[in-house]
Amino acid sequence: MTAISGVVPIIPCPFNDDESIDEESLRCVVDWVASNKLAGMCLPAYGSEFYKLTEAERERVVGIAIEANAGRIPVIAQANHGSSKIAAGLAQRYERMGADLVSFAIPRQFGASDADLLRFCGRIAGAVSLPVLIQDFNPGGPTIGGEFIETLHEQHPNFMYVKLEEPLIVDKVVSIKDRVGDVVGILEGWGGYYMLEAITAGMCGIMPGVPIADLLDRVFKARQQGDDDRAYDLFGLLLPFISFTLQDFELFLQVEKRLAVRRGLLAGSVCRSLSLTPSEAMQAHIEFLITQVMRICDREGVTSAAARPV
Repeated sequence: MTAISGVVPIIPCPFNDDESIDEESLRCVVDWVASNKLAGMCLPAYGSEFYKLTEAERERVVGIAIEANAGRIPVIAQANHGSSKIAAGLAQRYERMGADLVSFAIPRQFGASDADLLRFCGRIAGAVSLPVLIQDFNPGGPTIGGEFIETLHEQHPNFMYVKLEEPLIVDKVVSIKDRVGDVVGILEGWGGYYMLEAITAGMCGIMPGVPIADLLDRVFKARQQGDDDRAYDLFGLLLPFISFTLQDFELFLQVEKRLAVRRGLLAGSVCRSLSLTPSEAMQAHIEFLITQVMRICDREGVTSAAARPV
C-alpha cells in the first residue's frame, strides 16, 4: 500500500431532509475526493457525525465509499467505540469489506492510564492485519507521546499512523520523530490549523474537512516543496474560515456542509439532531466566509464536483 503523504479529508455523512443518509451525495463527494487524487479519505469519523450513526449505517457508508472510490486512493475506515471489543469487531468487518486502513479514536471521556490505553489500542490493532491509524484528541489534557507510540508499534507493527490535534504540535512532532523516526507517520487534524509549522518538522499529512481539501492540498505541497510564500499566502486566505469553524464542532459541521453544497458536492446541508442552530448574525457571517472561499476557488481555478451518478 502507498504510504500516506498529504491531505486526507474526512468525508461528511450527507443527510436528506428526513435525516436519512443521502447515498447519492455520498457517492458524489467520494468521487470528487478520489478524482482530485488526494492522499486518501477517512470515514465515518467525528467529521462524518459517526456518533449519530447506527453500526449498520457506519458499515453502509464505508461500503459506499469503498465502492465509489474503486481503488483510486486509500480509504481509511474509522472504527470508533468506547469498548475495545466492539471497536475491534468493527475494524475486522471493515477489513473484510476492503478498506485500505483502519482508524479509531482513543476514548477520552474518562481518565485512563497509559497501560490501560495500550491495552485498549493493542486489542484493536491486533484484531486486523491492515495498517492502523490512531486519533488522539484530548482538549486540555495529555495525548499519547513518543514512548507510548514506540511501545505500541513494537507490540503491533501494523500501527503505522497517529493523528494529533493540539496546540504546540510542532514540539510534539519533533519529540515523536526523535523517538520513532519515520516508522509511525504523524498527521494533524483540527482543520489543518497547525500545518505550516508541522510540515517542516516532519508531519506526513493533515486530515481536514472536505470542502477546502483541494485548496489545503496546494498549501501542503507548496510548503513541503519549499515554496513558502505561496503556502503562506494561500493559507492566510483560508485561515479566517478555518478559525471560525473551529469555535464549535457542530458549527464546523454546519459550515462545512453549507460550503459543500455551494461547491456542488452535497445536495443539502442537513446535520442530524442534536446539532447547532446558527443565529441570524452567525448565518450572515457563514455566508460571508463561504463567499470568500468561493472567490478563492475561482482565483485558484479549482473544480467543483463531477457529475452526479444517475
